[in-house]
Formats: sequence, C-alpha cells, structure tokens
Amino acid sequence: QVQLVESGGGLVQSGGSLRLSCAASGLTFSFYRMSWYRQAPGKERELVASISESGSITNYKDSVKGRFTISRDNAKKTVYLQMDTLSPEDTAVYYCHALNTRTLYPSWGLGTQVTVSS
Repeated sequence: QVQLVESGGGLVQSGGSLRLSCAASGLTFSFYRMSWYRQAPGKERELVASISESGSITNYKDSVKGRFTISRDNAKKTVYLQMDTLSPEDTAVYYCHALNTRTLYPSWGLGTQVTVSS
C-alpha cells in the first residue's frame, strides 16, 4: 500500500522560503513520477511541479518558475519542493502525488498547509 507523508509546511512571511518533503513508502519509488499539487480555499487543485522517475525532467506551473524547485532522492524515497520568494498567492494546502508510470495508478498524500502572510 502506497503511503505518502508530507512535511515542512507552515507560516512564513512574504518573500520567505519553505522546503516541503514527501516521504514515500510501500512502492518502488523509481517507478513513479512525483508531483506537487496545491489547493487554495475556494479553488481547484492545481499542478505545481512534477519530476520524472530519474529526476532528469522537471516541469513547473508558470507562476512558480524560477521560484520553486522540485527534486527527488530515490535512495530515500523522498521528493522535495524548495519554495523561495513566496507570496500570499502561494497560500494553499500542498499535496504530494505519485503516479505509477507502468500502471498509471495515482496516489495522494494528505497535504501540508502553507500560509504566506503579507
């Protein structure tokens, strides 16, 4: 059973930084494309960043390009999201997502709250 546990969220001032982590278990991590999504109050969940199984390919939502960096450590079965120059518009619950690229079966974490004050 795939389990994803996010950590690292919190309250930060505008312009600050946070690093989110997602620890995975119950899976062959190198088979999974990993992503971070976020959902702000009253809005739909949106893709923020994704990283390929090997870590060689990354993709970002336009509004976070140059500010956020996704990375992964396959030995530790962990994916990270480094978030810099945060703004109040980044306030949301951030979710870790794992996609088995062989079966296309998705898994979600429970999320971690990120709040950016102005």
